[in-house]
Amino acid sequence: MSMTPGEMFRKLHELRQAHRDLDQAIAELEKAKGDELSVKRLKKLKLQQKDQISWLEDKLIPDEPA
Repeated sequence: MSMTPGEMFRKLHELRQAHRDLDQAIAELEKAKGDELSVKRLKKLKLQQKDQISWLEDKLIPDEPA
């Protein structure tokens, strides 16, 4: 299924917000000396979201010719 540019921008916005939320959750867990495994899982999820953000940005903003 292909997304329209509008859907891609909405998804990008959602992913960026979720990425910021994860960043905050990770910081709070680390500050509270939380469960190390949970921190690692959240960091892995954050990296996956970053990959999705990068992929969407690449699709929405084409490379300029050299």
